[in-house]
This record gives sequence, structure tokens and C-alpha cells, in this order.
Amino acid sequence: MTVFVDTNVLVYSRDATEPNKRARAIAWLQALWRSGSGRVSFQVLQEYYVTVTTKLRALMPRADARADVRDLLAWRPIGIDERILADAWEVQDRFRLSFWDALIVASAQASGSDRLLTEDLSDGQALDGLIVVDPFRHEPGSL
Repeated sequence: MTVFVDTNVLVYSRDATEPNKRARAIAWLQALWRSGSGRVSFQVLQEYYVTVTTKLRALMPRADARADVRDLLAWRPIGIDERILADAWEVQDRFRLSFWDALIVASAQASGSDRLLTEDLSDGQALDGLIVVDPFRHEPGSL
């Protein structure tokens, strides 16, 4: 099983103002590192970097955020190309998602993931074989 991780999970793993979500996000990320089943996109990495270095109450030092991004390169990030862009538009129209959520879904599908770990979409929602998992409603071992 391959699990595509949305930006919010990565951000919560570094957000000290949300201790419950932080603990759950960390547990998920640790499980994905152990299993080698995590995937992300360059969109996710970019959003993560900007959020943790400019938007959190306790801003993360740029060097630390860059180290996280470098580590996540091991998850073979998906780049946005013409095919993924076209797929995102199709997903946006079919499932009535925001463009940014559709781009995450299209990237997750292109990565070969069968699960999308996010709180931004409906838990259990099926998107052409990709199942949405809310990491704050399920334990890592539940997949």
C-alpha cells in the first residue's frame, strides 16, 4: 500500500499549538517512514516549506524546514506536468473539488498511491480508486 501525504499532515507534525494533531501526524509519518510507503508531490513540499517558515505561530527555522524537505525527497516527489494538470482539471470537474485539492488528488493518483492522507477531504471518499483517510480519525495501523 502506498500513502500520499497532504501538506496539512506534514505541517501538523511541526505545529506545537495543536498537540493532539501533532502527535497523530508524527505517528503517521513515523509509520510511513518505517514501511517506506509514503509519497508526496513537489506542491506539497513547497506548501509545507512556506507554511512552517512563514505562517505558524512558532516559526520553524528555514534550515530545519529545508532539512525536512531534503529528507522527504526520499519519497520520490511527483512533479506537476501537463498530464497531471489535465488530470487535475478532470478531477476538479468530476468531483467538484477546489483546484488545489484536485491537484493533490491527481498527483496522488500519478504516484500510484491507493490512500490519500488528508483532513481536507471527506474521510472514506473514493476518488477513482484513491481512498481518502483522515489521519486524525484513524490510527496508522488501521490501514
